[in-house]
Amino acid sequence: MAYGTLRAFLKALEKEGDLRRVRVEVDPYLEVGEITDRVNKSGGPALLFENVRGSAMPLAMNVFGTDRRMLKALGLKSYAEISDKIGGLLKPELPHGFSGLREAFGKLGSVAHIPPKKVSNAPCQEVVRTGDAVDLDAIPALHTWPDDGGAFFNLGLTHTKDPDTGVRNLGLYRLQRHDKRTIGMHWQIHKDSRNHYQVAARRGERLPVAIAFGCPPAVTYAATAPLPGDIDEYLFAGFVQGKRVEMVDCKTVPLQVPAEAEVVLEGWLEPGVMRDEGPFGDHTGFYTPMEPFPALTIDCVTMREDPLLQSIVVGRPPT
Repeated sequence: MAYGTLRAFLKALEKEGDLRRVRVEVDPYLEVGEITDRVNKSGGPALLFENVRGSAMPLAMNVFGTDRRMLKALGLKSYAEISDKIGGLLKPELPHGFSGLREAFGKLGSVAHIPPKKVSNAPCQEVVRTGDAVDLDAIPALHTWPDDGGAFFNLGLTHTKDPDTGVRNLGLYRLQRHDKRTIGMHWQIHKDSRNHYQVAARRGERLPVAIAFGCPPAVTYAATAPLPGDIDEYLFAGFVQGKRVEMVDCKTVPLQVPAEAEVVLEGWLEPGVMRDEGPFGDHTGFYTPMEPFPALTIDCVTMREDPLLQSIVVGRPPT
């Protein structure tokens, strides 16, 4: 079975000697990225930076940096194990005879108990800061490559809802920290969340957004999976981890986030409010250019009493 929280997975890795604590001070400007990139390319362990300059939050890196760790996080022996199960659910064959019918009902039963579960109290809301108390500079963001346009949150899971249908979307997009209360939302034209924003903007309405960090591994995996549009990412995450994902209502926006997340940002996208975002050293090995993208104002930050952040290094060194 998959690990239900990020910190439970980190604890298991440390017990196995597959996590290294880094207690000396490290700089989120280039240094964290360089260390992580070097360790990752050598097949090294997950890293927990306990003293990141400018922040009191520990920073977990290279957590899913090997196939072994990724599979362990999801409770799998191989990627084929999950692809076979997913294929059987998304493209079921017509049942043949009584035994086939019984098998088909068994498949349906395997997902009937895993829809997300709403809870009223959550670890991710042990601390709540609103308004002027919001300070994104206190949360470690990485300036990974020399010509990046600023510091970025690279593993925040963005939650939005379709203004027409109310169907939620969970996506992984890079997020540039513009200042203490503003984030740049980099989403391409084909992304669901961008479509949600466009629908709201055409109506002159603002769009609620929530961004969760340090989520259960299956949730992070679900945010990156190429799922059909009618498959809820949290149903999929529950399917992967074998139990329901607990969700909690946000404090200031009409959205839900994983109760076991480490840090959550809440805010509203006003129609037409844009700021230049980038450049950014991307996975292609090149810098994406500076372009205007929607600017999200953060009105509320919730977190655990002792939060940690998880991030990643995006791409190879750009040229």
